[in-house]
Amino acid sequence: MSIPGRNINPTISVDCVIFGFSTNQLKVLLIERSFTDRSGIESKDYKLPGDFISINEDLDLAASRTLEEMTGLRDIFLCQFAVFGKPDRISNPVDMEWLLETTGLEIQRVVTAAYYSLINIGETNTDFAIKNSASWIDVKQIPKLAFDHADIIEQGLIRLQLSLRSEPIGFEMLPEKFTIRDLQILYEAILDCTLDNRNFRKKILKSSYLVQLDEKQTGVAHKPAHYYRFDRYIYEKHKKESLGFNF
Repeated sequence: MSIPGRNINPTISVDCVIFGFSTNQLKVLLIERSFTDRSGIESKDYKLPGDFISINEDLDLAASRTLEEMTGLRDIFLCQFAVFGKPDRISNPVDMEWLLETTGLEIQRVVTAAYYSLINIGETNTDFAIKNSASWIDVKQIPKLAFDHADIIEQGLIRLQLSLRSEPIGFEMLPEKFTIRDLQILYEAILDCTLDNRNFRKKILKSSYLVQLDEKQTGVAHKPAHYYRFDRYIYEKHKKESLGFNF
């Protein structure tokens, strides 16, 4: 979690819910935590990528640093969505002993700023994941987690689902070019529902920021579909104009 000897603030941390999309599943990046307590009892569970902030470190910078350490990626979509500060967040003896082992400090209470991030799994550096014992887990098959990280993931998913209905953030998890069907499968995985093909296609093609490419699928058994790309410049321009500001 934290580097021994680093000058940290032991009462404030950041935790990152890193969402990715693969094999038609919405996934979250988790770190395997193996620990042997002072009585010799071994335990294994998972936790979110996170860390204490350094004394002079901004929260957003700490979250970006954590994200880069886990994936090797910079300048990735990252949004703070909640703060978790219940007094009993670290009441579990295993969690308390693990904190002592990894920081050398007797820590009684931690307030964490939670962020969610959206990334294209194909762009991540697997060496980073291996080094940190991290793996991509289906959000429907979350194993036992440390601290209150199950609650953090649940709230992060709710925030993602709400944002997806008003902002085109899903493109962050897709390759640069994709089909309408690829996009629909992503939406269905995030929203955990089945969408009508005709209605989805009709609505999504009204978006000025979805640009059709002069390229189609190859080597498919069905009629090849056109590829599209997300034009961020058109989206930002449209968003600004919709607010009525032209300066």
